[in-house]
Amino acid sequence: MLETVTISIPDNRSHLSGTPQATWAVRARLLWQHRRLLVRVTAIALIVSLAIAFIIPKRYKSVTSIMPPDQQNSGAMMLAALASHGEGLGGLGALASSLLGGHTTTALFINLLHSGTVSGNLIDRFNLQHVYRKRYRVDTAKHLARCTTITEDKKSGVITIEVEDTSRVRARDLAQGYLDELNKLVTRTNNSTAHQERVFIERRLHSVEADLERAQIELSQFSSKNSTIDIKEQTHAMVDAGARVQAELLIEQSGLQSLRQIYGDGNVRVRETEARIATLQNELNKLAGSSSAPISDSSEDVDSNAGSEKGELYPPLHDLPRLAVPYADLYRRVRVQEAVYELLTQQYEMARIQEAKDIPVVSVIDPPGIPEKKSFPPRLLLALSLTAFCFLIAAAFILIRDRWSQIDAGDPRRELADDVIPVLRRRIHSVFGQTRGAA
Repeated sequence: MLETVTISIPDNRSHLSGTPQATWAVRARLLWQHRRLLVRVTAIALIVSLAIAFIIPKRYKSVTSIMPPDQQNSGAMMLAALASHGEGLGGLGALASSLLGGHTTTALFINLLHSGTVSGNLIDRFNLQHVYRKRYRVDTAKHLARCTTITEDKKSGVITIEVEDTSRVRARDLAQGYLDELNKLVTRTNNSTAHQERVFIERRLHSVEADLERAQIELSQFSSKNSTIDIKEQTHAMVDAGARVQAELLIEQSGLQSLRQIYGDGNVRVRETEARIATLQNELNKLAGSSSAPISDSSEDVDSNAGSEKGELYPPLHDLPRLAVPYADLYRRVRVQEAVYELLTQQYEMARIQEAKDIPVVSVIDPPGIPEKKSFPPRLLLALSLTAFCFLIAAAFILIRDRWSQIDAGDPRRELADDVIPVLRRRIHSVFGQTRGAA
């Protein structure tokens, strides 16, 4: 009888599995044996990754940087000096550092840029709900927030705004839109003391302007009715003119007596002198005026008594004292309103200047420009990364399959897999079957 002789060949993998170098060599040999599969997987992965990299739309990034306004006053400068000597002052220096307002302004600007008001205005301004293909404004605002990056430099306080978009022009416009909306929001929400003072002075200025105009109209109407321009000057002029006329009248009367004694009453020179005396007497009566009722308290009664004679260039001298009081009252009102108006105008201009100083205007360091190069995707890096990932997945699958084939059929892990895998396959087939039937 021939005996069957079984020759056992030792497994090199089990023999060499004791050392890490042998394990690495076994795995490398296994992968080398499946090199064709790995090459095919790598080539397919490279083609697919390149296609994916070129399918992904380009994105462009526009960058702008702003510097918040420096609103530190003298007190803040003193606190800054304390903060610079904080090591020697201990807790006082730390307190001074915490009270400084530079970083507070920067944090305020960042919060304003992240506010719903700014994002809502940008959504309406650029119709982003249609551009991003979002049904709800909330989702549009979230997408805009993901496309926007706002960072702060802790040392300098400079704020950098980066906006990404598929359109290079829209990326620039969105970055500029952030600056515009920030300026509008800061200006609208400014409630400083100078602003309130400016609003109050502006309302008071309009009221005083109306009062001044009304007082000027009343003075002009009174002056027109009574032919009064300047009572004091007119009084001096009327007195001087009356004195000259009266002096001429006295001289003519003296000459008339001499002429009568020499030539008699029927002489031509006597009659000429009498005519000149009558003319001078008439002018003197016009200058002096006639007596009338005493002056009343109202300027309307004065208007009815004074200036009754038509065609007179100046009011009679007799009426000037009665016109002086209402004229002085109207003139004083005009002068007071003019002084108040001038003072309020100066204060209004100062309040406007102070308000302009108090409003924190955004100082743009680098204005946003149209980006020249795309910021995403990095196609070569993305293709190489996906290809390397697929290569590693394929290599891991080969190693796991080989490891799984070495497990004994009676191993509990193998038995568990034999029980679970058929059930999963039936579930998958049933799901795909239902999907095909529905289609």
